[in-house]
Amino acid sequence: MEKGNYSVVTEFIFSGLTDCPELQVILFVLFLLIYVITLVGNGGMIFLIRTDPCLHTPMYFFLRNLSFCDLCYASVIAPNLLLNFLAKKKNISYTACAVQMYFFVSFADIECLLLAAMAYDRYVAICNPLLYRVTMSRQRCNQLLAGVSAVGLVDSIIQTCFTFRLSFCHSNVINHFFCDIPQLLALSCSDTHINEIVMFALIGCILVSSFLIILFSYVYIISTILQIHSTKGRRKAFSTCVCHLTAVVMFHGTQLFVYLRPTASYSPTTDKITSVFYTLVIPMLNPIIYSLRNKEVKNALWKARNKLLSIS
Repeated sequence: MEKGNYSVVTEFIFSGLTDCPELQVILFVLFLLIYVITLVGNGGMIFLIRTDPCLHTPMYFFLRNLSFCDLCYASVIAPNLLLNFLAKKKNISYTACAVQMYFFVSFADIECLLLAAMAYDRYVAICNPLLYRVTMSRQRCNQLLAGVSAVGLVDSIIQTCFTFRLSFCHSNVINHFFCDIPQLLALSCSDTHINEIVMFALIGCILVSSFLIILFSYVYIISTILQIHSTKGRRKAFSTCVCHLTAVVMFHGTQLFVYLRPTASYSPTTDKITSVFYTLVIPMLNPIIYSLRNKEVKNALWKARNKLLSIS
């Protein structure tokens, strides 16, 4: 349909990860395996935390919601990516693209802010242990989760509306494997200056504020740990933070690289590799990191295993 010199875009076509037919099946199997591990790992973590009374603490409340977020986060991207590996035409409708972007940005924001809430939880647990149960009450945890979710959902509405108000007239081929903001801005024939300002301001605010909360929390945490005289006590206190720090470094590193840089420096190949890492690999690794490095989670796994064996 023509409108002036522009054609109305009704669908987008992904360039995908590769054009090589020989690699399509290999990548399909690889990413299917990653997605299955993500579903099993995060689903298992949610099940363990819900069913084991020993894990009914604020730390595991946030970890359970992080696992749920990772599960949803990967599910926004993986099914469509897997389908496109086998499809001749890697297309997505205009509306489906907007929906995918909305949920992707929502869960990305929520995960980012959940990591900050988890850092605050560790700060209270280590720096103010006597007030931990009072400060991190069930009501406070629910309020933090509600605030985190509200910020993510509102930011996603703004980002999606600003992106899809643009005109796409030169091409409808997205040089990527899912609908993300930088790729659509690069594709638009409209002036994207305001969109770039909005993206930098909102995403920058969320990423930077989350990072600063985590940074200041760990400054106080490390300061407190260094004052512990017992080597065993220091090791035990720090071990509760290692998993969280690993998740923070992986997630924030890739997010800062992708979003907080000018569109002019956009590199399709680099962005695809980075995006695979933070959309699919990190959600798979998070439950593995927390289960391998956490004694309480490992104990819960053994109890669940023994219970299943006794039933069978």
